[in-house]
Amino acid sequence: MKPEHQVIRQFIAEHSPAVSAVSYVEALGYHKLVDSERVLLEKFFRTAKILSLTRPILKRAVKLRQLRKISLGDALVAGTALVKKLVLVTRNTEDFKWIDGLSLLNPFLSEP
Repeated sequence: MKPEHQVIRQFIAEHSPAVSAVSYVEALGYHKLVDSERVLLEKFFRTAKILSLTRPILKRAVKLRQLRKISLGDALVAGTALVKKLVLVTRNTEDFKWIDGLSLLNPFLSEP
């Protein structure tokens, strides 16, 4: 949303974003979100495909949590990416890099 992140907005514009339902709740439910940010996020989520939590995603998230300490939200987001065979685009790659088979992209560090 910040003006200095034009490359991220361009990346979103060039791809068909898919977002875990968990990310939708986390982003719009953030207690410090200001109205201008909420408007931009709501616009983004109207164009993004929201991926529902399915039984295979839940099972994958359970397996991840059994392997290592990981937050519920991160396990569900990673499980979604794994089951749907999608690249997980996140600034926080550190929390996910241990997960075998999960493709990660930090668009803030590399050209998306």
